[in-house]
Amino acid sequence: MTLQELENQVLALPPTEKAAIIQSLTQTINIGAKGITKTPGVCGGEACIAGTRIAIWLLVEARCLGITEAQLLQDYPHISAADLVNTWIYADAYPEEIEAAIRANEVA
Repeated sequence: MTLQELENQVLALPPTEKAAIIQSLTQTINIGAKGITKTPGVCGGEACIAGTRIAIWLLVEARCLGITEAQLLQDYPHISAADLVNTWIYADAYPEEIEAAIRANEVA
């Protein structure tokens, strides 16, 4: 099967099945991306920068509040610019998860 044939088949699917494929592909690309982990018992099992307790939702919320990447790197000297890139990729791939975590932590 060629890439074009595969693309045509995917485009012919109903929207829910397309979304499932996108989610699956995104997981294989992004969960495998270095630096983001989910560990039961660490930060409530929420996605964090690997080896830290810095939750992805926390960095996303900080960015929404206008905190720059330079400031984040200064505030968290043990993370790198690559960690932030992985953070933004993860957040873009899982916006519902991140929004839910932000809302849950606003209440807490």
